[in-house]
Amino acid sequence: MTLFDDPALIWALVAALVLAGAAIGFLAGLFGVGGGAISVPVFFEIFRALEYPPEIAMPLAVGTSLAVIIPVSVNSALGHRKHGTLDMEMLRLWAVPVLLGVILGAVIARFAPPAVFQAVFVMVASINAAKLLTGGRGWQLADSLPGRAAMRVAGGVIGLVSAIMGIGGGAVSNLFLTLHSVPIHRAISTSAGVGVLIAIPGTIGYVLAGLGQEGLPPTSLGFVSGAAFALTMPTSMLTTRLGVGLAHKLSRRSLELAFGSFLAVVAARFIYALVFGDG
Repeated sequence: MTLFDDPALIWALVAALVLAGAAIGFLAGLFGVGGGAISVPVFFEIFRALEYPPEIAMPLAVGTSLAVIIPVSVNSALGHRKHGTLDMEMLRLWAVPVLLGVILGAVIARFAPPAVFQAVFVMVASINAAKLLTGGRGWQLADSLPGRAAMRVAGGVIGLVSAIMGIGGGAVSNLFLTLHSVPIHRAISTSAGVGVLIAIPGTIGYVLAGLGQEGLPPTSLGFVSGAAFALTMPTSMLTTRLGVGLAHKLSRRSLELAFGSFLAVVAARFIYALVFGDG
């Protein structure tokens, strides 16, 4: 179908993208995520509503999500830095390993079926949600972060998994940091910075992975939809700082319950897609 076959549908999808942008920005600031946990499902549903097959819709949703994460994560990280909870030393240590992991994830995206993206998303989101909702009791791997070599390996894994999931790494890095007893506010703030490290190379990777792919929507550059990006960005930039402000007002437990509930809902959506299909 073409974009203009049903004007009512198009306006509904435009409204959904604008609202999704507001949610992406708010969640980016509140939870230190790039917003991919909301944008990937929203983009996926919109591309499926336009009757693009899952093998196009899923990588397109992931790539577009990563593109949106670039400015949103920068905005979020700067906001958290003002509160003094952004760990710049950790971000410098992770810069190269995260980049390498993202490149590998983008290569996998070129060949992986949609179920791989969804399964990885469900696994990471479900583990993180369970940990947060139970208060983290019994979930600590260590009382402190590991050495620099292990941290670099962790950075590579975070980059790899995040690129496959189409997120800024907030859910993954937050899980890793809190498992090593990093306080939730510091973990969320630093995870916002991880989004910057992941989103730029991740977007480039998905653009390259999708070049020459047949059946992409108009305005797409590889697996990145220019139209979805343009409609999502304005509201996401407006709401990011609102989320940052609220994150630093909430108690540790309130923040854990909110983030855990959000991830559980997103995981449930993808479990439904895996079990019952996307049609």
